[in-house]
Amino acid sequence: MSRSGNRVLWTDRRRRTKRIAVKSNILVPFVLFMLFLIGGSLFYVWSRIQVIQLGYEISNALKQERALTEENKKLRVEIATLKSYARIEKLAVEELRMAKPKPDQVIVIR
Repeated sequence: MSRSGNRVLWTDRRRRTKRIAVKSNILVPFVLFMLFLIGGSLFYVWSRIQVIQLGYEISNALKQERALTEENKKLRVEIATLKSYARIEKLAVEELRMAKPKPDQVIVIR
């Protein structure tokens, strides 16, 4: 076969444009549907990732709360220990060389 046998000598341009128009009428809604589907899927995945991330943040905040509560309890025990009258009296007598006042040295103020 020669090359000239494969040539198209005549085309109907009106027919071709109608086919393209028909394809574009179907193509636009399909593309819009696919974009909507892809957008919805991406939104769903993003929202699930946000939920998981917020779950981790809540878990970390609760862990931090427990640690701070435990530290608060320890500090309250330490405060109670440091405020105890027995400890203060012992420090006053041993380190500061103080003595208990005699009954005639005590003045009661009302």
